[in-house]
Amino acid sequence: MEIRTEIEIAAPAETVWGEFIRFEAWPAWNPFMPRIEGKAAPGEQLTVRIEPPGGRAMTFRPKVLTVEHAKEFRWKGKLLLPGIFDGMHCFELHALDARLTHFVQREEFTGLLVPLMAGELNRSTRNGFVLMNEALKQRAESAAANRTSS
Repeated sequence: MEIRTEIEIAAPAETVWGEFIRFEAWPAWNPFMPRIEGKAAPGEQLTVRIEPPGGRAMTFRPKVLTVEHAKEFRWKGKLLLPGIFDGMHCFELHALDARLTHFVQREEFTGLLVPLMAGELNRSTRNGFVLMNEALKQRAESAAANRTSS
């Protein structure tokens, strides 16, 4: 099962990436993932708190798989043991031109519990992705406007 959301952000990919990758600032702008701790480097383990709207909040510890500057950030998390409920979460930035970025947030869920949780994932997790995308858009566009006016 995959959840995929997309948004266009009127800011350079470099600016969007700069706002996205500053984990210490996430509590100030990210309503879906208000806490993320750890290093953005392949092989590192993060601590991530998600608070899906209308769903259960949870903290998990995914492993960073890919960090490609201003292009992609990917991790894989699991619930308890591998194969029960695993999620491959990917954030992609596609520079459409010098001032416009297409941002994709997607997650592929696999494991025994996925069919039981599909309804909640499609509702609350998808809504959380949308809220996060919109908040990142607002933050990055604001940062881009501030840089332009300086």
